[in-house]
Amino acid sequence: MNEITARTVVVGSGCAGLNAADTLAALGEKSLLLVTEDMNAGTSRNTGSDKQTYYKLSLAGDEGDSVGALAHDLHYPDVNGDTALCEAVASAPSFLKLASLGVPFPTNEFGEYVGYQTDHDTRRRATSAGPLTSKYMTEALEKSVRARGVSILDHALAARVVTDENGVAALDVYLTEKKEFLRVRCANLVLCTGGPAHIYRDRVYPESQHGMSGLALEAGAAGANLDCWQYGLASVKLRWNVSGSYQQVVPRYVSEDDQGTEREFLADALGEKQALALTFLKGYQWPFDESKVPGSSQVDILVKQENDAGRRVYLDYRQNPRGWALDNLPEEAKKYLENCGAVQETPFLRLKAMNGPAIQLYRDHCIDLEKEMLEIRVCAQHHNGGIAVDADWQTRVPGLYVCGEAAGTFGRKRPGGTALNSTQAGSLRAAKHIMKNNRTVSEKNLPFEPILLPRGDAASFQTEMTRVAAFQRDKNGMEALKKKVEAALLQSKPETENMREGLLLKDMLLTQKAVLSAMLCAAEEKGNPPGVLMTYGSESRREPTRPMPERDLWFERVWKKCREEQEHGSDR
Repeated sequence: MNEITARTVVVGSGCAGLNAADTLAALGEKSLLLVTEDMNAGTSRNTGSDKQTYYKLSLAGDEGDSVGALAHDLHYPDVNGDTALCEAVASAPSFLKLASLGVPFPTNEFGEYVGYQTDHDTRRRATSAGPLTSKYMTEALEKSVRARGVSILDHALAARVVTDENGVAALDVYLTEKKEFLRVRCANLVLCTGGPAHIYRDRVYPESQHGMSGLALEAGAAGANLDCWQYGLASVKLRWNVSGSYQQVVPRYVSEDDQGTEREFLADALGEKQALALTFLKGYQWPFDESKVPGSSQVDILVKQENDAGRRVYLDYRQNPRGWALDNLPEEAKKYLENCGAVQETPFLRLKAMNGPAIQLYRDHCIDLEKEMLEIRVCAQHHNGGIAVDADWQTRVPGLYVCGEAAGTFGRKRPGGTALNSTQAGSLRAAKHIMKNNRTVSEKNLPFEPILLPRGDAASFQTEMTRVAAFQRDKNGMEALKKKVEAALLQSKPETENMREGLLLKDMLLTQKAVLSAMLCAAEEKGNPPGVLMTYGSESRREPTRPMPERDLWFERVWKKCREEQEHGSDR
């Protein structure tokens, strides 16, 4: 097998991977390779919402905010304090870097980056460059990466992490066009492969996103909060979140049977005024939240019930829902629409007034909200758990780092938009640590072991995962599915012509096994206990979170320490 060498390898071309490569190059890493299956694939390039949120430290207005306050809000009972603090610290510099690279975050006439309140947010920390914020981020970061001359290996699927007693030793990749393997000897490996979208059938992730969390799990990394997912309403024909203004303009929810008979099931189940109020609230409270089942999350349950009964569910922007009148809305909703100038006669006209790009986005994909209904389902949208990392985003495998959505740094109730901030904060921390760790590429002989692939139909496992282990979970069903997954992993076969599909199936099953283990452990717990739910192999247990670190805030001491580090760095 052919071999090449790079001291540091970054896998993934989304916001996290590109920022990792860009930062490493800026810090002086000369032996650097970016590996991607497709530069233009993945979630960052191909997803968004009504106005895709970037969550950051407040940089406008008179409301108080601080790094400590932001870190406290990120440090939920199941999120480690050190990673929460690092994400808060890196928030402003990472955001301002993106702005300087040309991401068009809006400012007022005085240059303030004005914000709004998002879900699970205590202040108006959220901002957005529109429906395609993460796409703009990847474009700006890729331009910088290419300008720095970073080597890029495209059409290469990461297949296996090779380790020795010192940690990471190499990465085996499958070249999808040449249909052959390549070994990349390395000392540092940064996995930025996104969320494990491929474990579910109903998902809002784009078709080009599958994730490769199984790579890290197979190499010995642990999982953190793998049971924690974010589910929400999304369109089907175009995989897109129908959050924010898509709900705040109060469209008509309608279900349709196979005979074409329609009914407004929200009004039937909740009453007309309550249906209007909860539809508006879904804009703020878009993710399913078990604590909001008496409120807005009833909508998700009712949509699922209609689907389970064989009925298709749609949002209709052409006409108002039953009982519509501005005065029938709660006062908060009424004032919001008035302040937005969105009090027109139909949901479509209200959406046009509030967020015209949200309409154009669907038109660009041949869906006209003015003329047709939009089919929706409750879909997996974001993995709030992932691979366990420390404050430098390094796993328990030395030299193996995981950043972005693949890292388990979010917890049950992450504020909307923290995912984009985490891509930048985590990759920044990893890059800085790599430049200090002095790891070198192993010179040992590393024999290539054949890769055995499991047997099974991916679609059937995805369908069953959606049925028993999504936002509504069936303990007995999960136990049965876990046994099926484990059996499929044991029924291995040698390499085949369909190598790519086999590698993806293996990764999906490895990830499903770990996720189901965490979900079954959580099902035995009462309520939502504090602590991180850790997964080691196929065993899960609750462990205390790492506390918020004590830190030195005395300027002279910190200044002196920084000078000493700079001097030692110049000596090396």
